[in-house]
Amino acid sequence: MSSETDTSAAAGRAEPRPAAVTFVTTEHFTLQGARAATIAESTGRATMFLGSVSAGLVALGLIAAATRIGTTFYAFGVILLSTLSFVGFVTFERVLQSGIEDHGYAERIARLRAYYFDCAPEITSYLASVPPPQRLAIQGLRAGSWQGFRTVAGMVGVVTAVLAGSTAGLIAAVAADHSGVVGFITGGVVALAVLVALMRAFRARPGGRSVSTDSSTTSLRPRLQLATRNTVGDEGPRCLSLAAGGAVRRAF
Repeated sequence: MSSETDTSAAAGRAEPRPAAVTFVTTEHFTLQGARAATIAESTGRATMFLGSVSAGLVALGLIAAATRIGTTFYAFGVILLSTLSFVGFVTFERVLQSGIEDHGYAERIARLRAYYFDCAPEITSYLASVPPPQRLAIQGLRAGSWQGFRTVAGMVGVVTAVLAGSTAGLIAAVAADHSGVVGFITGGVVALAVLVALMRAFRARPGGRSVSTDSSTTSLRPRLQLATRNTVGDEGPRCLSLAAGGAVRRAF
């Protein structure tokens, strides 16, 4: 019944202008390419970081075997772990920025898909159609308190927290006359504090708390209304005005 209603409504509705269709599809393709670029950059940076950590830990093990865990080992360990911690912090910051960019691209793609279904509701049964709150989830961006740990930034943050805790634990162990208990306790506390700070920074950024599309859905109306006012011709404004009124009601 709903498909018949959509088909009849589409029959009595003016077709969108070819130029508008070209603009929208080109924008969709460009956004998909931008998402692929941000994902590739995040993966590349995380791979370089993990490679540096692996190589550094191998070198630390060789130094420990060569110096029998002497003064040279502790000096080298502090310098190496602190350097890796710094690399981890800057890598976390960059992959978080890339994740925010990817989230913004996904929201814009969701708006374009809403336009598709508003101007051509007869294709609803052939394409993935979900309620508005799930528009980003269908693209792999899901909500949840643990979602941050499943991202590239979250993984880098966990490794960075362990490196920072190891650095603090090594310094504390040396200061406490090579006490392993003091080193483990200090390292654990510092690692936990760093992890909490990084996850708070992650959630404080736009797009870090949740992937709900409430904000993108509400911002869709003024954007399309502005496009309606700036569109020349009879067919374009009708389709855009229908999109502005219906995008927040129907699944995309």
